[in-house]
Amino acid sequence: MKRPLRLLTLLALAIATTACGSHETYVKSDTALGRVVVYRNGIAYYERRARPTDDRLVLTVPQDKVDDFLKSLTVTDAASGATVPVSYPTRGASDGDQVAMTLQLPPGAGDELVITYITDAPAWKPSYRVVVGDDGEVAVQGWAIVDNTTGEDWNRVRVGVGASSAMSFRYDLRSVVHVHRETLGGQQAFAVAPPTGGAIGNGQATQSDGVALALSGEMLEERRVVSEIEQLTAMPARMEDDLDVITDASGRARATRAAASPQPSKQISPQAAAADQRLAGLAERVKGSRETVVVRGYHAPHEPAAAALEKANRVRNRLIELGVAPGRVEVQNKGHEAGKTGVEMSLTAAPAPGETGDPVGESHFESDAPMSIPRGTSAMVAVLDDDTAGRIAYLYDPDAERGDARYAFKAVRFQNPTESTLEAGPVTVYGARRFIGEGLTASIPPRATALVPYALDRQVTVDRASTTHEAINRLTDVDGGVFTAELAHTRRTTFEVHNRGHEAVTVFLRHTLTDGWTLGRSPELFERQGESHLFTVDVEPGATREVMIEASTPLTRTLDLRAGAGVELLREFLKSRPADERFADAVRTLLGLHDLMITHRARIDALRGQLVELRQRSGELTAQIERLDRTTVGLKLRAHLQQKLMDVSERIQKATVETVSLQEELMLGRIRFQDAAVELTLGRDPVEVATDARRG
Repeated sequence: MKRPLRLLTLLALAIATTACGSHETYVKSDTALGRVVVYRNGIAYYERRARPTDDRLVLTVPQDKVDDFLKSLTVTDAASGATVPVSYPTRGASDGDQVAMTLQLPPGAGDELVITYITDAPAWKPSYRVVVGDDGEVAVQGWAIVDNTTGEDWNRVRVGVGASSAMSFRYDLRSVVHVHRETLGGQQAFAVAPPTGGAIGNGQATQSDGVALALSGEMLEERRVVSEIEQLTAMPARMEDDLDVITDASGRARATRAAASPQPSKQISPQAAAADQRLAGLAERVKGSRETVVVRGYHAPHEPAAAALEKANRVRNRLIELGVAPGRVEVQNKGHEAGKTGVEMSLTAAPAPGETGDPVGESHFESDAPMSIPRGTSAMVAVLDDDTAGRIAYLYDPDAERGDARYAFKAVRFQNPTESTLEAGPVTVYGARRFIGEGLTASIPPRATALVPYALDRQVTVDRASTTHEAINRLTDVDGGVFTAELAHTRRTTFEVHNRGHEAVTVFLRHTLTDGWTLGRSPELFERQGESHLFTVDVEPGATREVMIEASTPLTRTLDLRAGAGVELLREFLKSRPADERFADAVRTLLGLHDLMITHRARIDALRGQLVELRQRSGELTAQIERLDRTTVGLKLRAHLQQKLMDVSERIQKATVETVSLQEELMLGRIRFQDAAVELTLGRDPVEVATDARRG
């Protein structure tokens, strides 16, 4: 491709560095500096050549660099490459901030020696240019900015830069270490001193345990959180108060259950609302860190053993609804302990830096020719200038720190053409001999691709909406009509991508999938970057594309058929999953009784409404007839009203009788339902039954 910009192989800029002091901070000697490699972890590698005099080399080392110098010093024969042993004075003569260090060499060490060592130095800084040609080809150029703050001119030195996962530290090798030994004498008695005491943990303590316990005490006042949270997380309600009666087109009454909302309802207590606010605060803290929530459940003496786990799972479900990754919530069944009847929560410590993943990789670039960098100046070293695979696209990343929920960013996608990692840094984008934007890239591993947003032109808009759905995966327990079920909690995110431009575009959708969620139906996965998934969507000019991404996580819920909770979930489960027929028939019987009770309840509500209207009408007719009784006119009208009153009274009587009859049937239905629910036992796992059937 024809490049609008050409870069020099090396470029040294005489820019004064403010970090440079007036004193000299380099290792001085009668040697020639030949090579310097600056690293990103705060050190630099130096290579010098020297000719010894009388088997000695004299070096002056700054006080603050003696430890780094000694722990990294190597001396080799330039001709043979053999390592040369050296000795040096234990107490070197000091002159202010400098230490004179004379290296004594063995006879015949060599006419020319290579001395290498490391000392601390400013880290180099990366900067990139991406040039997009008229034909769509892409060139990437990289620069390393190196600062010479040593107080020494680097004359015709080969300069390199590098980065890796290597660690660096200070270590005292200069001080003389005396080991104090115990003095013993024959038959001499002495007292044995005790060992130093220390804190002993259970192997699970972390640095944040104190914070976690304080947080636990704050959030779980009087151990009542679970009783309050139950009002927020699908706590079964009474059937009479939890049904909405709807009349369909045929006039038949049917009942439906209002959809559960993750937000507190108007009927919850102030304590429950406060508990939910505290949980929301905890969720925000965990989402912004790498901490894990541990939820421990306890049951009271009069409660079944499963109640402890049920309470803990309700809190876990609520935290997941508030956006906490399922993998970051751990549930523990602690059983019964005196004085504990609710839940406790604590936080584990966040992983230390470096524990969250493997190193991205290593990088090493070196100048092809010697260059000079005077002291107090900085240099730009060209580390990369190559054509590479790339293209212009759009990136929609609303959850990024500076992302946009409405618009997709224009971005350049390019491949790292080297075998080294490109360090994180700024990217300036050029095209058609003009500046078109700039962005920031994370580290790019060898041969990997980067997607760097650089402009917001508002040509591509995205409408995003999310819904949730639950379905039973399996039933784990049943007791008296109360089911414990493992549910698949599915979150569906729909994207409507609108291209308002005049050219076809490719849009990359970045969708974060936190630990504990499993990807379901989605477009073809283009690339995965940690918790982020990239999906591609091609959109024609002026067109709109709709895509859906599903993710699911398991939840444990309690479904009480006596209160009507989970009836539809069970109904769908029996339709879609193979089941033990004996168990399935028993559940269908329960569901039939439940539907019959709903029908009776709906009819009773309708009759009660009719009775209110009829009694009101009866009162009106009675009042009208009484007024006519006081007159001598309107005999015919009075007879007509009396007939109407008789008709209304008859209808009231029939409705009353029917209501009483339905209430009796409803009572009998409840007794039958409760009796059948108590007798219901969970059969074999439906999956096992299906597996055996296939084997048979």
